[in-house]
Amino acid sequence: MTSIGYHASHEQFSPRTLVELVKKAEAAGFSCAKSSDHFQPWSERQGHSGFAWSWLGAALEATAFPIGSITAPGYRYHPAIIAQAAATLGEMFPSRFWLALGTGEAINESITGLPWPEKAERNALLRECVDIIRALFDGETVTHRGRVTVIEAKLYSLPDHPVPLFGAAMTPRTAAWCGGWADGLLTVGGDLDTVRRVVDAFRENGGEHKPIHIQQALSWADTEAEALEMALEQWGPAAIGGEAAWDLRRPSDFDTVARLVGEAEIRKSVAISADPGRHRAWIEALATLDPQAIHLHCVGTNQSAFIDMAARHLVPIAAG
Repeated sequence: MTSIGYHASHEQFSPRTLVELVKKAEAAGFSCAKSSDHFQPWSERQGHSGFAWSWLGAALEATAFPIGSITAPGYRYHPAIIAQAAATLGEMFPSRFWLALGTGEAINESITGLPWPEKAERNALLRECVDIIRALFDGETVTHRGRVTVIEAKLYSLPDHPVPLFGAAMTPRTAAWCGGWADGLLTVGGDLDTVRRVVDAFRENGGEHKPIHIQQALSWADTEAEALEMALEQWGPAAIGGEAAWDLRRPSDFDTVARLVGEAEIRKSVAISADPGRHRAWIEALATLDPQAIHLHCVGTNQSAFIDMAARHLVPIAAG
């Protein structure tokens, strides 16, 4: 059975508001949630970027369902600190926290002044960080000298079971690479055949029987025009595609490039409709891939109304 989750977008809402939204989502029948982890928003218009790790503790305490997050170790966060943060949440909230690891985006990671390398080097750094985090989760004293350095690090507050480490992938090639080391896969929704290729690549390269989570970006409003307008206004900068999303460094850069994003482009990245039935059909199609969870990210600012609509039309998919 596929769970329907709620995505908490730190780029778009204040941390205080997001705590209330995940509480509302749980009360509405969502069975899990997922959090982003940004230092800066995708756009000046979004205007938020709360510290996800502070928020996660508050959100897990305020709810009873599982909550996961995605982060990029090695730049903004040293992997030993990621391990300590995740282990602490795992100890406080047993079996309720999972963590996806990715190679990151310059808008978040370049703030430390470290070089921002090509994808292959970022993959190599991530794989190194994964090994460090797992060793710390196992209670080992870790000394490592490589792309990152760790000297005699040991975690003393550990959960009974290590926090699951998912791999984050947007392409079949990255998904296949993640299949060999990750406990699960986090990917994005959209065109069913495209998502299927990513999921199949993960399952065929070591990921068989491992959980898969899909984040479905959507825009719903009372009218089609409003849904389209909100998608362009709030999520146009994040829908630019290609390698630009990983390499641009400032929210203003994304706003500049977003001027090139029109209706055709945004509809490739965001499921846009005022009809709950169409959203339900899109979600049901993704559910045929047998993911453990589909996290719904309504990209508009109408979160309360969206949760109310989802409670009536979308959340029941998990029970259907």
